[in-house]
Amino acid sequence: MNVDVRRRIGGLDVARGLAVLGMFAAHLRVGGELHPDPRTWTAVVDGRSSILFATLAGISVALLSGRDRPPEGSELGRVRVRIVVRALWVFAFGLVLEALGTFVAVILGVYGVLFLLVLPFLRWPVRRLLVTAGVVAVVVPPLLVIAGQALTTAGSAQGLLASLLVTGYYPALLWIAFVLVGLAVGRLDLASGAVRLRLAAAGAAAAVLGYGGGWVSTELLTGGMPSAGPETGFAVPGIFDVDWLTGAEAHSGTTFEVLGSTGFAVLVVVGCLVLTERLPRLTAPVAAVGALALTVYATHLVAIRVLMEVMPGRVQGPVLWVWFAAAALAGAWGWRRTVGRGPLESLLTWTSSRAAGLTPSAPAI
Repeated sequence: MNVDVRRRIGGLDVARGLAVLGMFAAHLRVGGELHPDPRTWTAVVDGRSSILFATLAGISVALLSGRDRPPEGSELGRVRVRIVVRALWVFAFGLVLEALGTFVAVILGVYGVLFLLVLPFLRWPVRRLLVTAGVVAVVVPPLLVIAGQALTTAGSAQGLLASLLVTGYYPALLWIAFVLVGLAVGRLDLASGAVRLRLAAAGAAAAVLGYGGGWVSTELLTGGMPSAGPETGFAVPGIFDVDWLTGAEAHSGTTFEVLGSTGFAVLVVVGCLVLTERLPRLTAPVAAVGALALTVYATHLVAIRVLMEVMPGRVQGPVLWVWFAAAALAGAWGWRRTVGRGPLESLLTWTSSRAAGLTPSAPAI
């Protein structure tokens, strides 16, 4: 899921590292409910970290598939093979980590599905990708209500495919919007100052419209009570309430959340690109976490499983997050300096490159 060492963009590794550390915090319940009060700002990690992770997946796919020159012919075929092999591995890792039985909603299964869903879009131009992502953000939330009700009525809402695409914590039919935005961003010249300014402006506008629109919608329609999103309607077939599509709460899956969190993700990416160029040594440990994101993510879930046995009921809180973050930063930085790629990243790179008829040193995502 990362770009080869020789062609890496450090700022993207830092953004990915922040996403992983943010997911640590969300899993360990560091944040509560986000309010203007600065004491609640740690809650920003909830939902937004995983959306940043998905957006970066799209950027990684763009870097793998020619950056600003989408592949064609035999090269397109090789790129697709590499993505498919990675998708299968990531999906398999997700199943294994789910089997650990932790309290974490593991994202890797959906992550693998998203890599497959993005395959038809590899040669699409930036504008069409962004328009499609916008259509998904608007159209899919109400469709999730209808599909979720139908699946619930049929008794198949908890099935693997239904959960991955519609009823799960990260419904792929909606989350493809984040990957499409990332793919569009990755097709741009991210080294250009002008491009970064436009991305920052677009990200800020999307964040204001999304979160502002979510607040207005709840004030107008629900008396200020935030909605849990489309999943609220799954258990009441035959009824459709527009209130279920209001607000921009984390993991709600409303149009407002998609818009606001996508804007937030783009702002973080731009900020990390700038910060890493100015402070490369200071950001190096976070970049190392991002470069070993798959390995670090899997390791932290194994650690959570172990701690659930050792100290049941106490695997949460800011102190534990500090220990997790410190271990990830130190471990990833040390591994990166002495070994290079992480073990799971190496596995993905070697197998996907071989399957595509390339040398194992070819760039990876």
